[in-house]
Order: sequence, then structure tokens, then C-alpha cells
Amino acid sequence: MPSPMAFHLKPTRLFACRLFRFPPLRAPPSQIPLLSSPNRALGLRLRLLHSGATARGGSGMGSSVAVKDKIDLTEKEEKIFRRLLDVVDRFNLETQLRVAGGWVRDKLLGKDCYDIDIALDNMLGREFCEKVNEFLQSTGEEQQGIGVIQCNPDQSKHLETARMRIYDTWVDFVNLRSETYAENSRIPTMKFGTAREDAFRRDLTINSLFYNINTNSVEDLTGRGVQDLRNGYVVTPLPPKATFLDDPLRVLRAIRFGARFEFSLDEDLKKAAMDSEVKAAIAEKISRERIGHEIDLMISDKQPVTAITNIVDLQLFFVVFTLPANVNPAVNEEIDSVAVSYLGAAWNLLQSIGCSILSFHMREIASDDDQRRLYLYEALFFPFRNVVYMDKKSKKIPVTNFIIRESLKLKASDADMVMSLHFASERFLSLIPLLNPNNDSEFIESELDGDFLDVPMASKRRILAGLLLRQIKDYWRVSLLASTLLYNRVDSSDDASSIQFELDTAKEIFLRVQSAISQLDLDQVWDAKPLLDGKAIMNFLQLKTGGPLVKEWQNRVLKWQLAHPQGTADECLDWMKQSQTKRAKLGSCT
Repeated sequence: MPSPMAFHLKPTRLFACRLFRFPPLRAPPSQIPLLSSPNRALGLRLRLLHSGATARGGSGMGSSVAVKDKIDLTEKEEKIFRRLLDVVDRFNLETQLRVAGGWVRDKLLGKDCYDIDIALDNMLGREFCEKVNEFLQSTGEEQQGIGVIQCNPDQSKHLETARMRIYDTWVDFVNLRSETYAENSRIPTMKFGTAREDAFRRDLTINSLFYNINTNSVEDLTGRGVQDLRNGYVVTPLPPKATFLDDPLRVLRAIRFGARFEFSLDEDLKKAAMDSEVKAAIAEKISRERIGHEIDLMISDKQPVTAITNIVDLQLFFVVFTLPANVNPAVNEEIDSVAVSYLGAAWNLLQSIGCSILSFHMREIASDDDQRRLYLYEALFFPFRNVVYMDKKSKKIPVTNFIIRESLKLKASDADMVMSLHFASERFLSLIPLLNPNNDSEFIESELDGDFLDVPMASKRRILAGLLLRQIKDYWRVSLLASTLLYNRVDSSDDASSIQFELDTAKEIFLRVQSAISQLDLDQVWDAKPLLDGKAIMNFLQLKTGGPLVKEWQNRVLKWQLAHPQGTADECLDWMKQSQTKRAKLGSCT
């Protein structure tokens, strides 16, 4: 067996941490070279400057793993399995019931698992579910609905799966399988198989284990599943290329499980994953929804940086994150490494500050898990934030929108939020020095109109920060956290780019700005109702319908309200009268 390796990154493809400083001046975002011309090198050198930080966390992969000698069932699992055996006994089915895959793996690792998949040796899953309902009817219990997911060979979904609730737990049922291929066909003919045949058709040896409910025993029919689990080794039961061509999604599953458990990827498996035929199969045979689901699981899991790093290192980034035609500006071929650099730094920064910084301030409308997930997507797609393409209506669309909505088929709201976070992070770049009490930035003068240039500096800060927070709402901490990765970048030379992040300084910036926003009493500012609504403004302006003028005054009233948090509606109306009079005088003079 090859010796395990913690990473398989070329020296020029290592993710890194960005060096930060906190001087009064900063290069504007337009001067930050994220995307360079095709002939510009983007060599990346790993430099983790935060003490104790790692880009992946945990110890090296491939070390010895504690595996239990037997499976301990919970009380709920015992009830479920007893019920299934009762069905077999009642109808004399002679069916061997086996729990397959991940549940067996996780139970042997001493982890909880609620994903129970039952493999049947002599009937379809739907047929067994019908027998369960017959049993329930005979005992006077309520029958359960049966869901059936049809097979779809064109998308490498070869088996029909049935599912139903047993003791309030979803259980999936599928038959054991073997398969044969007709000449000149890559679509297999499925038939009932033995447990051994089924085990060898599984994606990985660590997922090929069975727990036989009838005999209360673990079955390792490939002869190496338990040992690979102990060794922390990700390998396929059959030759990896054939396994991947059978279902190309297995490439991403191998990457995901390797990252989750910090296991080493088999060398032949990696070679097969980089094979051009396998890459083509991923692009052509697997639905974008299934690919997006796997990526979402990686990003939401314990080691997202390791997973995406392996995708980059196996040259799969652009197979997974497909781009539209005619992007502008053209992306550099090393942009995948830049993306991983940002992801690694964002992950380390979050670990340094603590994930609770998101959950502590969260409300029900957005979970901390969702915030963490979108924060990591924001970081991963940072290098694409200024890249656009033309849609069918000749409208410029951010490439990030295409990746999330088309390449990964995630929710439209995910794409909208990540793009909003990119915009807000750019805005925070200007607000970071502004929120330094000792800094009077010229940025203020360009962002505020004449009505607010004479208010105190604290009020100016409150206006500009409040306007941004009202746009991003609950996600402002996510956006601020990401913006610290961009703040005060040092431009790179033409022949190389060393992307570095100094995490201690980034953490200091985040905590400083967060404190300033708290002192300005701006948290939850987006919930503040306007002192004057559109109807009140129309009455003041003596207008019967709304329009651009009403919208303009709504924005000005909002700024006044941010500058005067204790102000009343009457005071706001008085200010409007004074402002209108002042404008009229200026207009007559002109």
C-alpha cells in the first residue's frame, strides 16, 4: 500500500495566507490584480503566519484510526430492525436484511448515523415496503407512505430506491445488484446479485461494509473494508477507472469522504480521477444537481479546504465549476489555486475567531450553518467577483451567478447572497479605515451629498455604515470577515504572486470594526422603520403619485434618520422644509 500523504499539491498550487498591514492608505479595489493576463504567472507560496493555524486542521491523513470491534445499536435502531425482522417472519420471506454503506462505516467509527439504507437480496425495495404496510395493517397500525426514486441509467442512477418511515425514521430500501454490459454499451443491465457482488460494485471499500440484521454481524465481503477504515485509506473495491465510469459522481464522493475523515487517497484512484475519459464522464453523465449537492456537502463539512484543494490538485476545478463562454476578463489558468488560497484563509480566519461569532448574533431567519456555508462560497469565488459574461439578452451577468445557479444548480437565493456579499465586502474595504476613530477619510465626502457634509464625523460614519448594513442585514459580519482578506493588499510583481494572509491582524481588524459598529448602535439597524413613509413624503411634496423625486427624498430621509437616531418624525419634517428652502435658494442663485 502506498504511504499516505497529507497533501498532493505542486509547489505552485498551495493555498496560502495573505500578509496584512493596517496603514492609513490602501490601493483601491480596481488596482488589486486578482485576474492577470494569460502570460502572467500566479505562483502561490504557502505561508501560514497565524500561530497554530493550518489550512486543513487536524493531524495528518492516513494515520491509524480507531475502529470498533462490533456495532452497538441504539434503542431506536433495535426497534426498527426488530420490526423489519417481524415482517420477514410474518410473510416467510427468507430475506436477508443488510444495512449498507455509510451507516456501517460510521457506527464502526463510533459516530452517530441516522441514514439507514437496507439492501435486500431477493426483492425490490418497493415490494418490501408494501410488505411492511401489510404487516402494519394486520396489527392495526397506521400504514406509511412509500416514496420511490426511479432508476435513471443515463445519469448513472442504476437502482430504484424505495423509502418509508419506520418509527418516525426514514429508511431506504434497495435490492442487491450485479450488472452486465452489452457490447458497445456503457449502460449496464441490472439484475439481482449476491451481497459479495454488490459490495464490489460500491464506490469505496470503506463504504462496502454490510451489517447483517438477521445475524447481527458485520460483513466485510471485499476483504479490506475494515482494514482500509483502520488505515485511513480511500480506495475503490474494483479498478478505479471502471468504478468511476460506472458512476462518475464517485470521484467527488471519494474526495468528500477523504476530506471528512482526513483519509489518504489511493494513488491509482487519483490517477483515474485525472483521466480525460473520467473527466468527460463527470461533465456528460452526471446531472449538475448531483454535482452541486456533493460540493455543498463538502463546503458544509468539517474539512472544506481539504476537499476543494483535492479538486484543484486532481485538475477537476473547471470540470466541477464550469464557466460560461466569453467571460470578461479572461480568467487565468491558475485561478483555481487563487480560489483555494482565499478559501483556506477564510476558513483559518473563521477558526481563529470562532464560528460562534456568526451563530451568537444570528436570528431564526438565517442559521449559523448557512452563514458559514455562504461565507466559504464567497471566499472560494472571490477571484471571479469582477468577471462577467453576456447572457442571451446581451446583459452582463456575474460569472459567480452562473457557477452557483448553472454549474452547481444551487438555489437562486444562494447566488444572490454570494454576489451581495462580494459587493458588501468591497464596500467594507472603504468603511474599515472610516470606522477607525482617528481617520477622517476623503471617501466620506464623495459618498455624502451636501445635506450631510456638516454633520459630526460620528454621524457620517453612522450614515455610511448604516446604509451598507441595511443592504446586507444579518450577513454583515460574514461580509466584514471576508473583507479583511482583501484589506490593504500589497500588489504583486508581474512575474509572480505570493498570496498571504496574516490572520492575527485580520482578526484584529474584524473585532475592531465590529466594536465600532456596536458603538454606533447599528446592529439590527435594518429593522428600523422609516420615520416618514412614501405617503408622508408625497404629502409633503404635494404629489399625487410616486416617482424618482419621492425615491430621492426617501433616501435622504433615511440618511437623516441614521444621522439622528433619536430624531422624531416632526423633527425630520422640519429638516425637510429647511433643506427644501435651502435648495430653492441655491437654485435661484444659479
